[in-house]
Amino acid sequence: MPDSRPFRTWGGREAFEFVDGVRLHAIGGEQVLLCRVHYEPGKQVPWHAHEDTEQVMFILEGEVEMTIEDETATLKPGDVAVVNRGLHHKLHSEGGVTFMEALAPVPLDHVPDKSLDLVLGPDGGSQHVEH
Repeated sequence: MPDSRPFRTWGGREAFEFVDGVRLHAIGGEQVLLCRVHYEPGKQVPWHAHEDTEQVMFILEGEVEMTIEDETATLKPGDVAVVNRGLHHKLHSEGGVTFMEALAPVPLDHVPDKSLDLVLGPDGGSQHVEH
């Protein structure tokens, strides 16, 4: 059962290995999930799409080459990318990258531990997306 306390920390918690060399911390509520994502140098996430979820990314450090459909850009600290629902995209970071991302509605495959990483109210996360 998810914990309803509103304050959480990633301090002292191991990041979840989402795919090889890509680790994340996540905290979500009823409608949005916030993740801190780190790619080790040379790692990538291949072509994929979030059919039910929109993604907004903010680069903190490092660089990542990102392709959304047929447009490619190299993102650096301070850059933002918006991936609307259903758009195919891929990422590759030659030197490593750390970014924050917000996803809505909450994709449960990005939630390492539902009891620690979700803060739910009366709705109980009814709009969350299972993959």
